[in-house]
Amino acid sequence: MKHFDMICCSTEAQSFHGVFVDDPEVKSLRGGDIFSETSSSKSDVDYLGESTKGDLNVKQEHLQAFSYKNLAPFEGPIEEIARLEAQEAETLLNELGIQDPFSTRHSPRGIFCSRTLNLRSISAVGYDMDYTLIQYNVMAWEGRAYDYGMANLRGMGFPVDGLQFDPDLVIRGLIMDKEKGNLVKADRFGYVKRAMHGTKMLSTRAVSEMYGRELVDLRKESRWEFLNTLFSVSEAVMYMQMVDRLDDGVIPLELGPLDYKGLYKAVAKALFRAHVEGQLKSEIMAEPERFVIPDPELPLALLDQKEAGKQLLLITNSDYHYTNKMMQHAFNRFLPNGMDWTDLFEMVIVSARKPEFFQMSHPMYEVVTNDGLMRPCFKAHPGGLYSGGSAQFVEKSLNIHGDEILYVGDHIYTDVSQSKVHLRWRTALICPELEQEFRALIHSRHHRTALIELMNQKEVVGDLFNQLRLALQRRTKGRPAQTLAATNMDDQELAESMQKLLIVMQRLDEKIAPMLEADGELFNKRWGYLSRAGLWDKSHLTKQIEKYADIYTSRVSNFLHYTPFMYFRAGEQTLAHDFDSYCPPYINNHFEADKIMVPPS
Repeated sequence: MKHFDMICCSTEAQSFHGVFVDDPEVKSLRGGDIFSETSSSKSDVDYLGESTKGDLNVKQEHLQAFSYKNLAPFEGPIEEIARLEAQEAETLLNELGIQDPFSTRHSPRGIFCSRTLNLRSISAVGYDMDYTLIQYNVMAWEGRAYDYGMANLRGMGFPVDGLQFDPDLVIRGLIMDKEKGNLVKADRFGYVKRAMHGTKMLSTRAVSEMYGRELVDLRKESRWEFLNTLFSVSEAVMYMQMVDRLDDGVIPLELGPLDYKGLYKAVAKALFRAHVEGQLKSEIMAEPERFVIPDPELPLALLDQKEAGKQLLLITNSDYHYTNKMMQHAFNRFLPNGMDWTDLFEMVIVSARKPEFFQMSHPMYEVVTNDGLMRPCFKAHPGGLYSGGSAQFVEKSLNIHGDEILYVGDHIYTDVSQSKVHLRWRTALICPELEQEFRALIHSRHHRTALIELMNQKEVVGDLFNQLRLALQRRTKGRPAQTLAATNMDDQELAESMQKLLIVMQRLDEKIAPMLEADGELFNKRWGYLSRAGLWDKSHLTKQIEKYADIYTSRVSNFLHYTPFMYFRAGEQTLAHDFDSYCPPYINNHFEADKIMVPPS
């Protein structure tokens, strides 16, 4: 690590481990004479299948520098060298006040990896704006969207008096059943685990009776509506509240015979008008401080990426005037040296019309004046500001394509899945709720540990009960039990043992059921955790994230806690037949650490 110590010292002339910064060798390091970067033409793939483009290498003629001035040559087994280097690296990270990658990974502001991603190989990073680069106060933004939407419903003749915005009614990742007027939470397989009709949660039995024979299939868009983004919150709240009004029979007959599908169309139309007519965005532009959550770290994170050679892109569906106002408010005050937000980006594209932007080609226009005047454009130039166009235009203009581009957005469908499916861009999902969920999981650790312990106890007790039940079944048929000891149990002993075990299991059920119901209520009392559907399984949302997002995190500024050269390595994906390292004490006693009992073949 002494070599690294030299590079990390201050730019002022001072001694660090006996080496002066004014030393010609150190100046050579800073000047780039020793290192070279792997180009696209010379890149290969590493042992995990990732491109080595952008990797830093020691030039052949300078390899001997590693033995220069107190730098010990790399002699001996690499395992031992690496162990010592890792220990020194961890120490130095602590001295510099920088978290090591393992600590960063296990924090509310970590970046979590579904598919291994080498940031060094990324040439361009594209960003969505709303709920990605700009984080909104959900209560303020969606609350006003709700107000405007409800006002439009009132104008259409719907009874909306007495209704108020309730953001806790829904969470991202839920699915609206437009045929039944329900909001449901499904697991990764599409089985419905929880459901709400209108604003009333349905019982487990009612959910089973209603959805026991069908799976959620998001391809059937006429029925299912997935809450992809926080923009869906106001729409879902409006719809579920109006389902109650429809059930109560208070919607005027002159609006026509409405079913739940027709009601959804009316709600969607009212909210669409609120967005399109511009009242909502005009209010936000007038007072952005009411709606935008400031993040001083965000511009610096993008600046690091730009200075590392990444070409930054802004691709948003918002129009030019709104984009310019929001970005000025969120970025300019935190940028150094009087920079403007536009200085960060190689290309800015407004009114992009995603997801069509990733699927087909639309005309491209260049915004040429501050008031938004545009002219047709057929070729992009650095720092350009454009409207419309397509992803293919971006690739052609930058002369890069596919997995050289990382696109970052908050919408699983519009941003993440479409750029992945149609272009094979690398993808990152922004999910602000992760921080709240992470903290809820930490605070519920003892609850979950106790719950799992009780369930494991029931499994062992239940297994004994089932064995005795089988012994009783065989006895009634005049056949011996599995073992001699079970066969020799007298009838009274067998019956009493089964009775005792059955009572224990019933008592455990009474304890487990409310604990299961309460699991996740620290995140949301109705729906539980965002990422889970029940104690063990992943939610349908998590399945979508893992399928389409290479990495995901709570906010873009979390990149600041890593580096633009980070190698994100996906964690181990456990399988049902993997041997679980966690064993309860009463099970662990049956195993030795280095012996696993295998039945004879």
